[in-house]
Formats: sequence, C-alpha cells, structure tokens
Amino acid sequence: MTQDAAKPGRLAGRTALITGSGQNIGRSIALAFAREGAQVVINGHRNQAIVDEVVAEVRALGGEAIGIMADVGDPAAVARMVEQTADQFGAVDIAVSNVSIRRLQPFLDITIEDWDQTLNTNLSSCFYMARAVIPGMKERRWGRLIHISGVDGFAGHIPTRAHNIVCKAGMHAFAKAIAVEFGEFAITANTVSPGSMDTNRDWSQYPPNWVQMRLAQIPVKRLGSPDEIAAACVYLAGDDAGFVTGQVIHVNGGQYMY
Repeated sequence: MTQDAAKPGRLAGRTALITGSGQNIGRSIALAFAREGAQVVINGHRNQAIVDEVVAEVRALGGEAIGIMADVGDPAAVARMVEQTADQFGAVDIAVSNVSIRRLQPFLDITIEDWDQTLNTNLSSCFYMARAVIPGMKERRWGRLIHISGVDGFAGHIPTRAHNIVCKAGMHAFAKAIAVEFGEFAITANTVSPGSMDTNRDWSQYPPNWVQMRLAQIPVKRLGSPDEIAAACVYLAGDDAGFVTGQVIHVNGGQYMY
C-alpha cells in the first residue's frame, strides 16, 4: 500500500462494498478505499473482465479485494453479495451505491417498463443494499452508507430524464431517512453528487455538444475527475465524518452552488 507502515490508512480494518465498481467513478472509489487500507469488494453485472481488472489493480497496490458479479436490481442477488462479502472479510462496514442507468427519453416516450427498470436499478438498489447491510452495522454499532447521486437529482437540468431525476433525488431522500433512524448506532448515510465528469459513457444518451455546453457553465473550466468523487467518499467513509450524516457533498466545479 502507499501508506507509511507506521501510519495505517484512514480505512484500515474496514471492508467496503462498492457497486458498479468495474469502471469510472466506482473504480476510483474502490482504489481510493484500498489505498486507505480497506478491504474492497468490486461489483459488476455483465462484464467480468473489467471487475477482474480492478481486483488485480487493488492487489497490485498490496490491498485485499474480491470481485462479485451481481445485479443490484435483484434483492436476492444483493443479499447474496453481502453474505459472500461477510464470509470473505467478516462484515460490510462501508456500502457505496453507485450503479446507475441514464436514458435520454422524452417523458411521453418512457414506457412503464423503462420507468420500473430505471427506478429498480438506480433507487430500489439502495434500499436492497441498506436492508442487507444495516443489521450487521447496527449490531457492531458502526457503519457508512454512501449514495452516488448526481446533478439530475438537484437541478433537473436535462428535460428528457424524468425517471433518472426522480431516482437521483430519491437517493438523497433515502440517505436522510437512514440517517435519522440509525444515527444512534453510529451509522451514517450521506450522498455525493458528481457534476460533469470526465468518464467513459454512452454518448448517444447525451445532448450534442454536451462537453462544450458544460465547460461554458463550470467556473473552473474543466470536467471533474472520478478521483475527486473518490476523495469525497474517503472522507465520508472514515471516522473523521462521524458527525456528518444526511448530507450531500456536491463535487461539480461550481457549476451549481447550493
């Protein structure tokens, strides 16, 4: 690991499960947690190869990691993933809900199936995760839940994403509900809201000239890095953030100032 041997990382002794961590923001969070001493679980759904690559990256850093393929929209699969994590590492201390599908669809083109699938994958998955990890956290009287939301949930800035706007706003509302109910057990729940990020994505689901439009709106005049989202998550996952719960950290270069 990159930490000085005499100074353990901020997450030493903790186990973190990060959904959708085979690439982009999820990958950066997993690697940042590993650098801080956490044992990490890398999750994906369809692409085993990229999950294996991130596991190898963590191990190359000297960290401990396993990969688990699971559909986070399936509550039974989420429960099994948490059980596998506990079997391997003893517990889930930190759970990061990061999976998201973002379709660019005019409201009247959204089918019932589209709506249900988006809400199940983006929002209900947070409930499935919390339901699976909170009993153990409550018993140990320590836990961290982090939801990766987005500008959609706070600014409603794209007119063709009604389903995702609802999900991203709902993720933070759910974090607040968890924060209120489980704070006495030293369980915190918070949200990180990325702005316009430099990630691999399906550009067919974005308006033309998206990058140019965003750069014109961002005071720092650049896109954000997934590592900057990871840094916010490291803070929320550690002991230093024990008095921070039900909050949202906006990492958006000043594009929106709440």
